[in-house]
This record gives sequence, C-alpha cells and structure tokens, in this order.
Amino acid sequence: MNILMTGLIYRNSKPHLRSRHAYFPSLTVLANGDLLCGFDVGSAFESDDVRNHHSVSKDGGMTWGTPELTPAPESVAPFFSSCRFKTAPSGELVGAGALWDRSRSEEGLANPETGGFVDTTLFIVRGDRAAHTWQAPSTVDPPLRGPFEICSPLFFAANGEWLWPMSVLKNWEGHVEHGMRAIVLRSDNKGATWKEWSPVMDESSQGLVFWEIKLSQMSDGRIAALCWTHDTNAGCDLPVHYAISSDNGRSFSPPRSTGLLGQTCTPLALSNGKIICFYRRSDHQGLWAQVAVLDGEVWRNEEEMLLWSGASHSPGNLTAPKFATDTMSGLRFGLPTAVCLPDQSVLAAFWCVEDAVANIRYFKISLP
Repeated sequence: MNILMTGLIYRNSKPHLRSRHAYFPSLTVLANGDLLCGFDVGSAFESDDVRNHHSVSKDGGMTWGTPELTPAPESVAPFFSSCRFKTAPSGELVGAGALWDRSRSEEGLANPETGGFVDTTLFIVRGDRAAHTWQAPSTVDPPLRGPFEICSPLFFAANGEWLWPMSVLKNWEGHVEHGMRAIVLRSDNKGATWKEWSPVMDESSQGLVFWEIKLSQMSDGRIAALCWTHDTNAGCDLPVHYAISSDNGRSFSPPRSTGLLGQTCTPLALSNGKIICFYRRSDHQGLWAQVAVLDGEVWRNEEEMLLWSGASHSPGNLTAPKFATDTMSGLRFGLPTAVCLPDQSVLAAFWCVEDAVANIRYFKISLP
C-alpha cells in the first residue's frame, strides 16, 4: 500500500470567527461518477445545532464543492441530524439518517448516570444529484424499540432487499428491551417500510456489546460484518469482531476476532477477494489501514499501514456507567469511510481534530 495524496474535504475556514466542526463522514460514488461526502457540522461534538451536510467532488476527490444542508424531517423538539449516504443499484442517492433528541439542553447524547442514550427518530432521504433535487425525507417506523446508533449507510443485498445496519443502545434511563446487539433492519420494498430485522452480533448475555457495525460484500457474494467490540464485565475493548452471512444478511455466523486491536473499523471488499479495513488502533496511536483475507471463515491479516497519527484517544474509566459520555467527549478522530475508484485506488475519509478544529480529511491509497 502507498499513500498517493491526502487533503481536506471540509474544514472551517474561519475558526477565529465562528465555531464550526465536522464529524462522521460517509462517502459514495454517484451514478454519474462524481463523489459525494456527507458529514455532520456543528459548533461542538454534541451541540444541539449539529446538522448533516454534503459536498460533491467532480475530480475524483481532489477538490470539493461548498457544503449544502441535507434535508431532514421537521421536528417539534430540539434535535441534531446525522445521515449516511449510499448510491443504490438504480443510481438513486439514499441517505439513512437519525434525529437525535436534544431537548435536555444541559446534557449530551448520553446519560452520565446510566450510560443510556437520547431518543432517536430514523429517517430516509432520497436525492437526484444530477438534477440537484431531493425528495421530502420520510420517517421510519422500526420493528423494534431503540434508541439506535447509526454509523453505517444502507447495504443493498443481492436479493433486492435493503439492509440498514445499526446497534441497539440503552435508553436514557438505562434500559434496553432486546439487549445491546448489532442488527440489520430489512426492507423488501426499497426502503418504503422496514418491517423485519435480523441479529448480526449478540453476546449481551456474556456482557459483550457491539458498536459501529459496518457491512461489506465480498467478491464471492458473502457479506462481512465488522464491529467495535467491548467487554462490559472486564471494562475493556476486545479486538474488532467479524461475522459472515451467506444468505443476504438474514443470518450471520457467530462473531469471531479479527485480531485488530481497535475501534470504529470500516471494511471495504476489493475485487481481488481481499478486504481493506480502516480503524482507530488501541495499541498504537492513529488511524490505520489493514489488508486482510477471509480464508473460508478464517480471518488472516496481511499488511498494515499508518495513515494518520495526529491524536491519541483516552477513553476514561471503562467500567463506570458514564463510560459512554467519557468516550464521546474524549474522541479526537474516527468513523472512517471508503470507496473504490475507477483507477483501482481507494479513497478513504474520516474526521479528525487538527489545530483544535474537527475537519474531514481524506487519503487516496494505491494497492498492490
């Protein structure tokens, strides 16, 4: 692997005048070949003015247009909006988003006493970027009770179903009906309704929780799911875990370790049958890329490379109920996203704090 170039997709150009930070990017290749990157922008990491924006590149990611506000459903309560984008097989641009309830003006997203999260309202927004138009966003009635963590775009299965990967979280009071598990919602009518769901990783009876689930389709048709894995009993992160589906996401193999010591891991399947993963390491500082191979259901790591080493992450007390609040307030970079480009290179983006400003940075990588 080699880094061909790096640059910024978005950075507040006048931080001395106004506080504007960017977080949580999602990259997709549009039907016309342009690139779109969505990201959240606000005055602080958990401020109630966070809104999702998107920017377009017409030159393969070298330069990016002025960010535009992404449509979100109207809400009577204070909220912030977050959205992840993916281009559907039909060429339609689809955003999978959530409104996060911010009516508790003096609290963040998580309850420092219980580790529970604010209420979430899921929504879908569809766009035609060639015509620069958007349909009105539609709220989603999920088949199980949240709140939910959304860190992944939609996944379009080979059988025509749409899958929405997410994790189930504790509510504000600290209760969770179905256990803190990684799941997929399923739609058989292109996102009009979401009446079914399937578990992906569930070891809640053993005290394990799975966050920031991401899916990628292997060259052999199987779906690989990866999750940040945390042991609540031991108060420590475990290596990133993976599970495999051979039936379009209706069932998954038991979760197993990738051996990658880190968090917020994003896989991207390559045409040569390998997987490149982008993740925040816990044993070394920075954001790393790792090329791996799935030999049957056995994960084998082959080559690693440091992409960015600008910040370390101190997660605080991992056994306290307020672990969730300590973790979020201590984050300095994360949520990588990646796409394959026509020249067989990979464009990866993530958010990171540089010179006290959170911005969206990209790397273009060549593969052997």
